Amino acid sequence: MSDVRRAVPRTDTVLAAPELAQAQRRLGRALVKRVVADAQRRVRAGELAPERVVDATLAALPDTAAGSLTPVLNATGVLLHTNLGRAPLSEAAVAALGVAAGSCDVELDLGTGARGRRGRGALDALAAAVPAAGAVHVVNNGAAALALVATALAGAGAASGTPREIVIARGELVEIGDGFRIPDLLAATGARLREVGTTNRVHARDYEDAIGPDTGFVLKVHPSNFQITGFTSSVSVAELAGLGGPPLVVDIGSGLLAPDPLLPDEPDAATVLADGATLVTASGDKLLGGPQAGLLLGSPGAGADLVQRLRRHPLARALRVDKLTLAALEATLAGPPTPTARALHADPAVLAERAETLAARLRAEGVDAVAVGSEATVGGGGAPGVSLPSAAVALPERYAAALRQPERQPERQAGRTSVLGRLEGGRCLLDLRALPEEADERLFTAVRTVATGGADG
Repeated sequence: MSDVRRAVPRTDTVLAAPELAQAQRRLGRALVKRVVADAQRRVRAGELAPERVVDATLAALPDTAAGSLTPVLNATGVLLHTNLGRAPLSEAAVAALGVAAGSCDVELDLGTGARGRRGRGALDALAAAVPAAGAVHVVNNGAAALALVATALAGAGAASGTPREIVIARGELVEIGDGFRIPDLLAATGARLREVGTTNRVHARDYEDAIGPDTGFVLKVHPSNFQITGFTSSVSVAELAGLGGPPLVVDIGSGLLAPDPLLPDEPDAATVLADGATLVTASGDKLLGGPQAGLLLGSPGAGADLVQRLRRHPLARALRVDKLTLAALEATLAGPPTPTARALHADPAVLAERAETLAARLRAEGVDAVAVGSEATVGGGGAPGVSLPSAAVALPERYAAALRQPERQPERQAGRTSVLGRLEGGRCLLDLRALPEEADERLFTAVRTVATGGADG
């Protein structure tokens, strides 16, 4: 009986194949070598013919990057899916990343040759997007923005030298994804929390009674991922601003910069500043549709002074964003509508037509597919309770896992796409609200390939 190991092609012979030589220049020798080793293992196991090692290696290599991330079509109906990286970047933002990836004038004045203001383009674009702001600053995420404020105004790094109080409604001590709690973040800065009101009701007098010499600032947090209904009351930004006294900081969370008629209950930076907030904090990778970033926008006067104070705080250096984030953020703010904006404002009739077309094409290929109405959500901790009419392609439940893990199918083809749908009523729904129309062909090909057992013809 012949030794199967004799049939396994040598590693150096496989790596010398012209196709793999090119892949090594693009992806690096180490990555290609690991994939070759896996193909050789499959030969030893009798799963792969020896002459197919080069083809199998090419099929298993990533198309464009040496990293481990896998492109995913978001067919969940959740526009800002946290597990999928929240907001997908616009083409303009992706192009800006390419420019920033090399040497660029992120902190250089090309006119004088001297050091320039870091990220001036992104900061100018943010200021232009919210004219009501007197000054703006950007850190690496929304939690960082709040941590910087708490540290500088009430925590161990406060100007007074001793921790001060943050006055906040008890019903706004929220927990968001992965067990992250706002009160834990605030307490970690060394600040003291002064809770006011009850879980469901808080009044202006509760704030008035709590504000005193030890108050660092008043904080209002938008409960962006849940709703309390029934016997409730809260205090508006305008009412809190009317109390006077310490700075009023409002964490709007979702990154909406201006009002959107589709989201009437979602606070936006422009309105909150107009209502009297001293400082607004928000995220960049939610409804703004940009990269992960923490936005700080101060009102003219006191708010602008506060932003400058935060910018000079020692902690700001540890929280600053890199050139890639600045480039993507500027392009998001100054460029065309983002994928998030397009998805949010998609026409339900167009979505239904796309679903009907896809379902019909799939049925012609022998796939049990039907177009159905669907309900999408914003997600990402934004607009809780808001339902967006959508359309989906309904498939048998078994498609969910197969579409999500194409690499587990036999003879995986290069360029295959992972698709994440949702299970509902015993069916796999591929919701189109978060998918641009140009992704329909990739979605069709992915489903057809699963249906034909991996023959991606």
